[in-house]
Amino acid sequence: MALFTLGIEEEFQTIDPVTRELKSHMSKIVEGGKVTLQERIKQEMHQAVVEVGTNICENIVQAREEVTYLRKMLLDLAEKQNLHVAAGGTHPFSDWQTQLITEDDRYNKLIDEMRDVARGNLIFGLHVHVGIDDRNAAIEIMNEARYFLPHIFALSVNSPFWCGRNTGFHSYRAKVFDKFPRTGIPEHFNSATEYDSYLDLLIKTGCIDNGKKIWWDLRLHPFFPTIEFRICDVPLRVDETICLTAIMQALVAKLWKLREQNLSFRTYRKHLINENKWRAARYGIHAKLIDFGKEKEVSYRELVDELLDFIKDTAEELGSTHEVNYVYEILKNGTGADRQLKVFEETHDLKAVVDYMVTETRFGL
Repeated sequence: MALFTLGIEEEFQTIDPVTRELKSHMSKIVEGGKVTLQERIKQEMHQAVVEVGTNICENIVQAREEVTYLRKMLLDLAEKQNLHVAAGGTHPFSDWQTQLITEDDRYNKLIDEMRDVARGNLIFGLHVHVGIDDRNAAIEIMNEARYFLPHIFALSVNSPFWCGRNTGFHSYRAKVFDKFPRTGIPEHFNSATEYDSYLDLLIKTGCIDNGKKIWWDLRLHPFFPTIEFRICDVPLRVDETICLTAIMQALVAKLWKLREQNLSFRTYRKHLINENKWRAARYGIHAKLIDFGKEKEVSYRELVDELLDFIKDTAEELGSTHEVNYVYEILKNGTGADRQLKVFEETHDLKAVVDYMVTETRFGL
């Protein structure tokens, strides 16, 4: 029996309220939160990054409560340290070269192995776990869900700026992360056994020490009975995070449901899906994506309508129709990237963009 439980991790920027630059004081926030939040607040490799993660949530209502609570607590902790918190896939102008690295054996090994690729990985993502306790079913669902990754990713894009430049991308975070090994759209695997054999080979040959160093956009988690979506930028608003989570949950449930009916969704080659991912990173919801079945370009809005129609029944069964339909608010008001770019167009001031991000991170709390 698949449970479709949820776990959500969001990575945030700690901001100096005067300079609006990234501030390397994450450790003070984490220390302050350990009593109340315990393992739900974590340090990351860069000291200006703080991650919060929910407990296991039974449904989307619990997920919203947890995400809202964690954001509130994080903002309170930051305020006590005279810091602000912002949600965005990249910081608009802080330079990775000036950022401090957290002193930790794991991070030291990563820096030693990857050097500036690791140091330059100053990015902030959203990771969503969907519970599924049958590993072979999970692999099959992962194979099929890959096709929809660019559709979901386009809704999350929230990183148009990098080191003071308008990059021309709506998610430059995705391009920064491409430098890491074992990232991007995952390969197709015929079974959980084949997947485990792949992991065993990488561990045996010294490529990785455990399965957490598989950083794909979608992965079978090495330690938990979950499928983990990792493709998204961290969104500005709680509403956006919950919308994306609801879509991922309903998609997994839909593919499970088809499997139970001896049906399946068509799978596509990794290099084809990558074409759509590139377009989503570049243009977000303004992209034309490829419908591989029809073998033609179609507007993003046409494809997202098809996605919502595909998952409509499972969203209703999961009680998340309202959350899924927030997509139409994103299409109307723009993604985080669209809104950041609009602020910059109006002000020509990246500090104003940071202020907007800080305000939006509080929205709805």
